[in-house]
Amino acid sequence: MKIKIYKHNIVYIFTAIVFFFVVKTNLYSQTLDIVINSNKNFQKIKGFGASGAWRCQFVGLNWPNEKKEKIAELLFSKELDENGKPKGIGLSFWRFYIGAGTTEQGADSEINNEWRRAESFVDANGNYDWNKQKGQQWFLKKAKSYGVENFLAFSISAPVHWTLNGKGYNSDLKSGNINLRKDKFDDYASFMVQFLKYFDSQGISFDYLSPINEPQWEWEKKTQEGTPATNKDILEISNLVNKYIEKNNLSTRIVIAEAADLRFLYSSHGRSSRGNQIDYFFNDEVSVKNLDRTITGHSYFTTWPVESLISVRQELNKELKKYPNLDYWQSEFCILEKNDDINGGRKRDLGIATALYVARVIHADLTLANASSWQWWTALTNANFKDGLIYLDTGNEKNMYNLNSLKFDGNFHESKLLWAFGNYSKFIRPGMIRVESLSSSNLTLKEQYNNLMHSTYLNPETSELTSVVINYSDEDKKVNFKNLTIHKMHVTSKDKNLEEVSINKKDNLIIKAKSINTITGYLKE
Repeated sequence: MKIKIYKHNIVYIFTAIVFFFVVKTNLYSQTLDIVINSNKNFQKIKGFGASGAWRCQFVGLNWPNEKKEKIAELLFSKELDENGKPKGIGLSFWRFYIGAGTTEQGADSEINNEWRRAESFVDANGNYDWNKQKGQQWFLKKAKSYGVENFLAFSISAPVHWTLNGKGYNSDLKSGNINLRKDKFDDYASFMVQFLKYFDSQGISFDYLSPINEPQWEWEKKTQEGTPATNKDILEISNLVNKYIEKNNLSTRIVIAEAADLRFLYSSHGRSSRGNQIDYFFNDEVSVKNLDRTITGHSYFTTWPVESLISVRQELNKELKKYPNLDYWQSEFCILEKNDDINGGRKRDLGIATALYVARVIHADLTLANASSWQWWTALTNANFKDGLIYLDTGNEKNMYNLNSLKFDGNFHESKLLWAFGNYSKFIRPGMIRVESLSSSNLTLKEQYNNLMHSTYLNPETSELTSVVINYSDEDKKVNFKNLTIHKMHVTSKDKNLEEVSINKKDNLIIKAKSINTITGYLKE
């Protein structure tokens, strides 16, 4: 069969194609008008944080004081230096890891990397030693001295002398039950509350205790402490912890369930006894007095492709809406999954690419799932991996990550991720409220996530508004805040670290390509 193609048809098709791309290009290059509706409120912000797990133990214990003081300043300071630049990112949440005693076991722990072992405050005879975990305690005290607002203690394994296999990792790959002897459930709960009670007496009160972490994984690999747990296990432990909190008149709230994947919060996701955690813990039949009305989950493995980043959080939000006044925290994240934008977790990245990727995840968790807190995994890393805000190395290119050498000293490096996180943590403080931020964009949600994203937060005490605008694209963009009188703008980009930039308040803002921007101001009268 012969098909005749006439010249005018070719011209028509070519013209249509050109017109499509011109229209599409104009959609991306036009000025984006943003209108803030401060009368429509969403979640109240609890805070932004990170954990001192593992890496802080040697830095806090052994490193030169000048260096670790500077690291603490980068993490916790809210102040500006003499040139008006931020000294730090002002974290408002600090997570303290309660170790399980694999350090004391040494090589017998079978965890080869001693940076991933941890000391225990209690021994097999029930004796307590509060001098353990000195390095982590150093950073905890620094966080307190800088005025960090929220403190959370978390455990990922019971002390090794109480586990079923006498190890910090799990050996039972079939049941999914917690690696804890049945006769030691009460001891484990009491131990965690004794920890809370001691630090309360030292002037550091933990607002929250998270007794179980990522219970859906089996934790059979001998690389770190960890245990699975069924929902039934978690509820039993929580009830016992609640009993001891009451007995000791503590104000600490219990938070659960640190789901390993957000899909476990609203579906079984292949783990029937460890999934559907929102419904399991917050149905009308569950009543634990000191259980905070908050569900916690980790954003791992749900951030790529962009369609998944969006849809998983939309599904989570749909489930959360069924349970009145239930908060959601994204309580742990670093780069693990493979993706086209930054490849994956392997090989550290001090530059803007990883910073942008994570900023987009933060944006999605805040705006689609209504997260009231967002917490990074480890504040420090000594690994060639995208899992830290501040990176440690020896400075010797032939042996950059010598674990023994780094126990005592080394170099530390700020990352763009640190400062991009600061675009949120420094300016969006506890008690602020996310409000509606409308725009003239004609792009789909997926297209916005590769272009311009924005969200806005209200300080109810001062009426100041803070907007974070992410430009994920390769082109500068124009933004016009229609009803905001802008006072300041801070930018994180390939050549700026949360730097204040001058603005012409009469003109549109230029949002530079590949940048994260925080704009503060007040509604126009």
